[in-house]
Amino acid sequence: QVQLVESGGGLVQAGDSLRLSCAASGRTSSIWIMGWFRQAPGKEREFVASISRSGTTGLADNVKGRFTISSDYVKNTVHLQMNSLEPEDTAVYYCAADRTPRVGVTREKRDYEYWGQGTQVTVSL
Repeated sequence: QVQLVESGGGLVQAGDSLRLSCAASGRTSSIWIMGWFRQAPGKEREFVASISRSGTTGLADNVKGRFTISSDYVKNTVHLQMNSLEPEDTAVYYCAADRTPRVGVTREKRDYEYWGQGTQVTVSL
């Protein structure tokens, strides 16, 4: 079993930066990939970024150039650095993890078995 806890969300203005963190506990050695999803009111939960033990990273097209994902597998922590935030980035951000090694970027919700409770990010004009 793996537990995930997000932190770092908050209220910021457009153009500001924010750094989210996700701490994993439990059977952390079994984790292959960790990622971030977000869900705005009335919308489906969507992929934001991911990073695997192989070093492969993936970013959604609408955050490329602004967001960066990084990980520290020794500390069992993953971060999402969000720069140049826009009101459209407003959402609950969820940390996710999975044990199954896969080739390429894993973007589907169904491919992640562990989820955090989410942290709210609100970007105002």
